[in-house]
Amino acid sequence: MAERSTAAVDVADNSGEQPLTAKADQSTADGVAKNPERDTDIEEAQGSGGIEGPGQKAASPELHSGHKLARRYRLEECVTRLDGFSSWRAVDEKLRRAVGVHILPADHTRARTVLAAARSSALLGDPRFVQVLDAVEENDLVYVVHEWLPDATELTALLAAGPLEPHDAYQMTTQIASAMAAAHREGLAHLRLNPNAVLRTSSGQWRIRGLAVNAALRGITSGTPQRADTEAIGALLYAALTQRWPYENDAYGLSGLPKDIGLIAPDQVRAGIHRGLSELAMRALINDGATASRHEAACTTPEELVKAIGEMPRIRPPEPSFTAPPEYQRTTYQQGTYGRPAPHPGANQPIAPPPPPLQSRTGKALKWAVSALLIAALGLGSWQLADALMDRSGKSDDTNKTQPTDDGDKNPAKSNPTQIRIQNSQEFVAEGDAQHPNDVSKTYDGDATTYWRTKSFNEGPPIAPLKPGVGIVYDLGSAKQISSADIGLRYPGDHTTVELYAADSLSPASLDSMTRIGSVTTTGTTATVKPGKKVKTQYVLVWLTAVPQSGYDSTLYSGAGYKQAISEVKFAG
Repeated sequence: MAERSTAAVDVADNSGEQPLTAKADQSTADGVAKNPERDTDIEEAQGSGGIEGPGQKAASPELHSGHKLARRYRLEECVTRLDGFSSWRAVDEKLRRAVGVHILPADHTRARTVLAAARSSALLGDPRFVQVLDAVEENDLVYVVHEWLPDATELTALLAAGPLEPHDAYQMTTQIASAMAAAHREGLAHLRLNPNAVLRTSSGQWRIRGLAVNAALRGITSGTPQRADTEAIGALLYAALTQRWPYENDAYGLSGLPKDIGLIAPDQVRAGIHRGLSELAMRALINDGATASRHEAACTTPEELVKAIGEMPRIRPPEPSFTAPPEYQRTTYQQGTYGRPAPHPGANQPIAPPPPPLQSRTGKALKWAVSALLIAALGLGSWQLADALMDRSGKSDDTNKTQPTDDGDKNPAKSNPTQIRIQNSQEFVAEGDAQHPNDVSKTYDGDATTYWRTKSFNEGPPIAPLKPGVGIVYDLGSAKQISSADIGLRYPGDHTTVELYAADSLSPASLDSMTRIGSVTTTGTTATVKPGKKVKTQYVLVWLTAVPQSGYDSTLYSGAGYKQAISEVKFAG
């Protein structure tokens, strides 16, 4: 069980001189532009320039559903068979999860490039990119295994329903530009950045698939990769604002711009478009030396685009709309008309007189009986009250004689537990690597929005057998008796197990050298551990042995998996 996945990306270079749609049509040596079959990872029409390298076309491997690679990856469904390679949805039988696999013959002209691109992109380790899990040459085949995100939606599908809201378009551009800036700092480019390569997860996080790998599969290169990827981001923003592709050719289910008009600003295509975003799209699209829209400097790199976004006023999400509750309607029972026929409109309804009091012989007898019972009850109650008062006065002297003073009180009131201040802390590593040792002080800084977090595990909730657990040792300053420990958690779910141990130092030798004093299992975001026996200790280990499953966390940049984060730890004595 690996602690986390590595990221999947694509390398390619775009010149930015003309749309990739046009260049792809020119490059038909491998059947790229002629074959209309959809490729879920590698799409044909791209808004940035790119040139497909020459090479002899290799036959696609003859594979079928049920075939296994490395006795582990079982192929389920072929989603693309194109240009000498095929792409599959598969199942990793070892970790019991869905994955995607690109397969091509080992003698394919691009096999070496694909392997190198996959291995380079896997080292990036950025959760904003779809993760590359494996890149192998075996049995005359080269295959690249990557994450499969069943809860994610392609930008293509989102735009089919209409343009994005300004805040969504702003968030998409911000996250994609910052991710690509980080990739280029590591020498990686995408060059196939199109609406099919951009995904939005169920948590609202935008992720990119195909960094380096998709372009290598297509043989796309560029002399100006940063300019190409920046233009591609501009095309994505243009499409998100207008639901139109910013080139003459139709692509990705979007209509292109009218011929002979040229590239016009998004706010000239549709009314009501955010002016700042419209200008930003043009600055990214027109980056080949031409003057950008409204005399602003063109953005030629993702880094410059990130800077331009930072200079814009922040676009806030729309205010939630609340539907006014319907006006309160009294029921017919409350209106006093229950069981009565509805009155005719305009008719004066007589007011019914109240029923007469009990005037019959039976009614009078009933009233006398009730009165007699009340008198008897009052008399009995008075007698019991007088008797109790007499007994109490008779015993008061003896009570006063035997009552001890405050100094000799044998049953004093229990005092409220006092909070114990944490003096120091250190992450305890029983086996393997540390989690995030530099963040342990965030668990007692008084700020519930800061966290120490575990890594994301592929299996759970029990962390074993990968590790016996993860946790932090706290120094209380001196030996103190602990009555409870309150731990704030970030992720709810099934389930979190927290154990307390009394340690002999801030750096105990092993878990066996400590004494277990309590444990609790919870499915919520708080855990209260009460020691089962009285113990005084200066050092306490908060130990996690089981953590719940949670999706990608954009706040903590934590990948999906079994994980937990601690906000605040409080000890009471």
